[in-house]
Parts: sequence; structure tokens; C-alpha cells
Amino acid sequence: MTARLLVPVVEGHGEEKALPAILHRMAAAIGRPLGLQVNPPIRVKAGSFLRPDHAYFARYVQLAAAKSAQDAGLVLILLDCEDDCPARLGPDLLRRARAVRSDADYLVVLAYREFETWFLAAAHSLRGIDGFAADAEPPPDPEALRDAKGWLGARMAPHGYDPVVHQLAMGRKFDLQQARSVPSFDRFYQRLSRFLTTGTVRP
Repeated sequence: MTARLLVPVVEGHGEEKALPAILHRMAAAIGRPLGLQVNPPIRVKAGSFLRPDHAYFARYVQLAAAKSAQDAGLVLILLDCEDDCPARLGPDLLRRARAVRSDADYLVVLAYREFETWFLAAAHSLRGIDGFAADAEPPPDPEALRDAKGWLGARMAPHGYDPVVHQLAMGRKFDLQQARSVPSFDRFYQRLSRFLTTGTVRP
């Protein structure tokens, strides 16, 4: 089976390290452990990347699309949604990316509200990792909570949470099925599964 190429675009140093590990774990859970090749993530400044009609967006989409085109791959754009509406922002980013380079295939993933929101949903599986509280319970609705980083930090004695330091360790350990209780991660999981099994994310 030929491994499918994925070229991620991310906004943080932590995601730059953690996302490849998470993607390979997801591929294994989907039943395609050798079916994914992950390009080193391209890191962008979210503020510039999200500005409409900004040359910065076009430059980095072009770069990612050129890399993915080498092997009929997929550009994965992963950003924190914060308080934006994912139903509006996601399709808008996809439209803009296709306008830059229409021959590429794109998957836009918006972590609502933060990348760490997925960790909150899987808090039971992270107990004891890097000082994370052994009795931590996930919040009732992780996506309703603002400042997921702060929530994690309040439960990590004595030094708190640092994305650059802790995202990779948590990304290697958080329970994927628990995280799927968060709609944004579940959509990500399902669409990655489609890509690995069919070669495209388009229905």
C-alpha cells in the first residue's frame, strides 16, 4: 500500500512537534499504520494567515500545495478557531486556498476553541503526565471552555503548562476515542480516515 502524503500548516511551535505524532497515531487507529507520510509542518503566523486577501496567506498556501503536489498529497490547514464560527471560517479558508491553487486538495481543521481542547476531552488518559493531576476530570463541555491552556496549567504542578514543552508528550498519550467526544476532533478523525482510505477528503 502506497503511503499518502500530508503537508500540514500549523500556527504554533507545539503543534509543529506534536501534530505529526498525532497523525501517525490516528492512522494506526484507523487501520492504516503505514499509510501516511507526514511532511514537516509549515508554521505560519495565524494573524497574518487569516487576513482576507493577504499575500502572506497565498505565499504559504502555494508552498504547501507545491509540496503536496509532488505525490498527489493533501494540504492540512490546522488552526485554533478561538471564538470564530467554524461553520463560517472553515469554508472561507477552503475557498481562499482553492483560489490560490485549485489543483491541490485541502483539509481545513479548526480546533474549537484551541488545539488543547482535544486534550481536555481526554483528561483521564493524561493523568500523571508531566505533573498533570492524577485525579483530573474533563470539563462537561470542553468546547464551551475558554483558555484550555490555562485549564491544563492549573492542573499541572508546579510549573504549569507550556505548549512547546508539553504538547508532544500529551499528543503521544491522549486517548483518541475520548477526544472524539469533541465535535471538531471527531470531524478531523473522520475526514483523515476518508483521505487514508480513498485518497481524497471530498465526498
